[in-house]
Amino acid sequence: MIRATIYNEYVQERTDAASLDFLQGWGEEAIRGIAGRAGEVLRAHPAGAIHATLKQALEECDDIRVRHIATLEHVEQELSEEVLADTDVLLWWGHLAHEQVPDAVAMRVRDHVQRGMGVIFLHSAHMCKPMGLLLGTSCTLRWREGDQERLWCCAPAHPIARGVAPCVFLEEEEMYGEFFDIPTPDELIFLGAFRGGEVFRSGCVWNRGYGKVFYFQPGHETYRSYFHPDVRRILQNAVRYLSHPELRRDRLECLAV
Repeated sequence: MIRATIYNEYVQERTDAASLDFLQGWGEEAIRGIAGRAGEVLRAHPAGAIHATLKQALEECDDIRVRHIATLEHVEQELSEEVLADTDVLLWWGHLAHEQVPDAVAMRVRDHVQRGMGVIFLHSAHMCKPMGLLLGTSCTLRWREGDQERLWCCAPAHPIARGVAPCVFLEEEEMYGEFFDIPTPDELIFLGAFRGGEVFRSGCVWNRGYGKVFYFQPGHETYRSYFHPDVRRILQNAVRYLSHPELRRDRLECLAV
């Protein structure tokens, strides 16, 4: 059984945004804006949270179980050494609060990936601390809300693309466009194309130590991309592809031979 953990910062679903301490410095207007948009997010995710939608998608499979859910409020405890050691693949969704994730947690995630854990960074997680540490670039890009996407598979024989249509049409998705400041992917699986003519490297894999990183672009919080059957299949395939518990190391060290 593949052991998955989901991190979702769980800010944009919150109608009680004013209760989040870190938002107090953003001002009343920003807090009202977040709380006011929560209804749109919850309409897209009727189970109540993005992490609940992702959990449902993964647990459609008999060989995947979500062992842990982590959110920003309790991230130190919910992404502890013990939790990450009990995780084959970590899925990470974040957007507004990347800087609120403690550096120690980001470095802990990086270390576990280098020692063999898989990690999937979703949509706006491109700017999160662990992805920056693992890739070593700014991960900046161009963006625009309110678009459609055609997600083209450019590696049809890849395990992550197994059973996925050659082109996945998403009626609503946020435009992410080049230049995307990432290192050259070890494996490029999907390219996104948008109505404005923009293209984007939407599905990329990198090897890091004993582990693998997958970045997957669809998943804007107010759209229902994670309910599309092919998107769900991509996530499920990616969890399987990134899971290699037999390669896990307790620590990395130089080996005498």
